[in-house]
Amino acid sequence: MRSGIVLSLVLLSWVVGCAGRQDLETPDYEAIYDVPLEEMWPSVREYFTNANLPFREDKGSGVLETEWKQEFGGSKISGFWHRYLVLGKRETPTKSKLWIIRITKSMNKALSRPGKELEWGVARSLGSAPGSRNSGAPGDESFVSSGALTISGEDDEDRFNFPQGENGFYVESGQGNRDLHMEWRVFRSIAPHLARKAPIAVAQKVARAPDAKQVAPEFTECGQEIIGLKRRAKTGGVLLLGELHGTQEVPRFIAQAVCQLVTSGTPVSVGLELPVENEERVTTFVKSAGSEEDWLKLMEAPFWRSPYPDGRGSEAVANMLEQLRQLRARGMDVEAFVYDHPKLSGQKREDALAATVLGHVKAGPSRFHLVVSGNIHPRTAQGLPWDKKYQPMGRLLKAQLKDVTALDMAYDSGSAWICAADTQGRKLDCGVKQTKGKDNGDRFFVHVWDSPNKEGYHGVFYVGPVSASEPAIEKGLGRPSDAAPAQEPTGSTLGL
Repeated sequence: MRSGIVLSLVLLSWVVGCAGRQDLETPDYEAIYDVPLEEMWPSVREYFTNANLPFREDKGSGVLETEWKQEFGGSKISGFWHRYLVLGKRETPTKSKLWIIRITKSMNKALSRPGKELEWGVARSLGSAPGSRNSGAPGDESFVSSGALTISGEDDEDRFNFPQGENGFYVESGQGNRDLHMEWRVFRSIAPHLARKAPIAVAQKVARAPDAKQVAPEFTECGQEIIGLKRRAKTGGVLLLGELHGTQEVPRFIAQAVCQLVTSGTPVSVGLELPVENEERVTTFVKSAGSEEDWLKLMEAPFWRSPYPDGRGSEAVANMLEQLRQLRARGMDVEAFVYDHPKLSGQKREDALAATVLGHVKAGPSRFHLVVSGNIHPRTAQGLPWDKKYQPMGRLLKAQLKDVTALDMAYDSGSAWICAADTQGRKLDCGVKQTKGKDNGDRFFVHVWDSPNKEGYHGVFYVGPVSASEPAIEKGLGRPSDAAPAQEPTGSTLGL
């Protein structure tokens, strides 16, 4: 990492002009404050107070730690929580800097470190035989049946340190990383204050929905910054994502991308490869209050009950729609549309896909369009191995629009919910299957090459290790215990 840049008067005047902007790409070097740590630190405390990020502080040491904050504005299904460890450091006697460590924890096992489940040495469990040991978490089969005290004193101490109240959960996994994006966000807010005693600008420059009923919050947790994303998001632009269906990570990538863009001032429309018959259900849900009745109306569509669920109707996709709805409910300009035509096949289907997406893009020229599908449709090169004249959706859109970028999915090894032909090739076999990828770290990122590859992809979007997401209906979404079961679809409408 480059050494820190000294905060000169020229830089200060530039920062003042850009105060409050969040759409700048994060520099890859540290921000250096041209004031001693003792003068800088009170402004840091004020920033986190004004941003409604409660914290506890080790007074006099230049260290504070925020309380846990959930992604996407408190979504009940996010499952990812973040807090910040903020460290003030002396660069010289007259200069200082901040280190901000983002700590992420989740009930999701995707972040779990290998070998965590292994038990080494003497058991820590109290009052139980080795065979009856369990995690001690409510819901564990032996938690009630064994009648054993299965949590040790050390475990109890760990449990009591978990977030409390609405933030209470049993943590499966976690990680911590330095967050340069947050460091620069704080710097751009408080540097003008230090130089000219201007007010500390905390509020986000959000894209506000026209029908928003509330003002967007001061700070929305969008997860760690997706590297290289913001420079690709332009008004009227289209970003095509070619995915492997059935993972937890792609829907989370999309939700995080939308959150980070709308809190930077860019209105976003998300295009999903779901049947066009679901258009009204999806758009209505995203603009709804998210009640159990709203969930039922969304999940009653026959699509979610396809006899061959290929991953597009996964729990992660349903949860992503809830996350988009949550952002919309907080006043942000988020929309969703669907564009698949499953009754068609071959070139006719590609033509219909392109026409539907094109219609939405032309209807929203001031928006950025994030369109996800299987990885055949986004290609901008002509031809497939079995049809040299084939025109994928991406190629058709590229011929009609100025700004179209197609990205293929890159990922580390793991698992996905996949439908593939059985060994006899007679029928589709759907289930959790292992996938093999390449390890490029844990951070989400977007990378564009100097020129497209032979498939017409301009680059990749990377989502780290992948984990399978099962069909939403199998997980019980949309079926609250106090509501009548949704009507089963007829045979003629299955899979639409």
